[in-house]
Amino acid sequence: AKAYQLLNSEKGVEKRKQRCHDVEPVFGNIKQNHGFRRFMLRGKEKVAIEWGLLAIAQNVRKKAA
Repeated sequence: AKAYQLLNSEKGVEKRKQRCHDVEPVFGNIKQNHGFRRFMLRGKEKVAIEWGLLAIAQNVRKKAA
């Protein structure tokens, strides 16, 4: 109930609107344009490293563009 109230408050609605501009396009770009569909490694530590490398690559592409 508390989460519902927070999400539907005026501030919560503004944050949800901003999410589609800030976060979602990055994941879509990684998945669609760069062909990333699944992690090659297993285990939380290895997946964290792999995701970190993907994030670095995304940021380098963004700076180069």
